[in-house]
Amino acid sequence: MSFPAKYPSLNETTLSDEAKSILERIIRVAFPHRDFPDGAYRRMRDKIVSEAESSTWFRVVLTQGLLTLDAQLADGEHFLDLPDDRALAVLRRVQDLEFFGFIRRTTVLNLYGDPEVLSALGYEGESFSHGGYLHRGFDDLDWLPKARIEEAEEPLTETGPLPYEVRTAAEPAPDAPGSATGSGGSSAAAAAGPHPQSGIGADGRTQNPGEAQ
Repeated sequence: MSFPAKYPSLNETTLSDEAKSILERIIRVAFPHRDFPDGAYRRMRDKIVSEAESSTWFRVVLTQGLLTLDAQLADGEHFLDLPDDRALAVLRRVQDLEFFGFIRRTTVLNLYGDPEVLSALGYEGESFSHGGYLHRGFDDLDWLPKARIEEAEEPLTETGPLPYEVRTAAEPAPDAPGSATGSGGSSAAAAAGPHPQSGIGADGRTQNPGEAQ
């Protein structure tokens, strides 16, 4: 499908230099960060263009969407010349359009992984290839308060004795299985004495094989 010659721009399927400048301005307005370097925004622009080139549909959607931004303005106005607040207002009007959704999700997935952006955010990146974090300042978080390691000066609250009896592992409970005073078969086993084949006589002596009890 092609549009009449009266609207030749609607037949564009490739991004002009002006369209790329508009794309970069969109990224800057939609994702404003004063500390991010210009190179990160330019690389993000090129990443979106590269992603669009791999799909005819997204290439056409992106190209046509960028061309419609000036249609949101009064005659003689251009998106590139708008102050940030008015440019943001224009983007809010087109935020549900497919071309802007493509720009938004591609930027979210890639902008914050840019090495210069990570550096600007204070993230040093992965440390495995450098031998780990142990000797690379893993505890240099100067934005956290210092841990207090000395004893507190204020009095500690006395909680009193525990409301239950505490037993140690070496002290079996009175009714624990296996104790001489426990319930069940343990008392009967103690009264019956050693098993005939255990090698222990009734008087507690070790018996030799064949020796009568």
